[in-house]
Amino acid sequence: MRVKDTNTDPVVTRDEIIDAVEDAFREGSATKQELLIAAIQHEARTEVHTILQRLPDRTFGHVRDLWDHLPDIPLGD
Repeated sequence: MRVKDTNTDPVVTRDEIIDAVEDAFREGSATKQELLIAAIQHEARTEVHTILQRLPDRTFGHVRDLWDHLPDIPLGD
């Protein structure tokens, strides 16, 4: 699957990131690499992948743990 490349889409929100990576947490915790794979499988926008690349290389116990490293991402609608 390819990463969607869109230049006119709105700002990435936490809701969009959750949609893109929630499958990675189905079995419990998820690594940064698993989050990136989930985003690819979800066909998330390039901007989502760029944001996920900012995360440290570690395991995250819950999706809410991402926000400690991405405090500037808005909530969404």
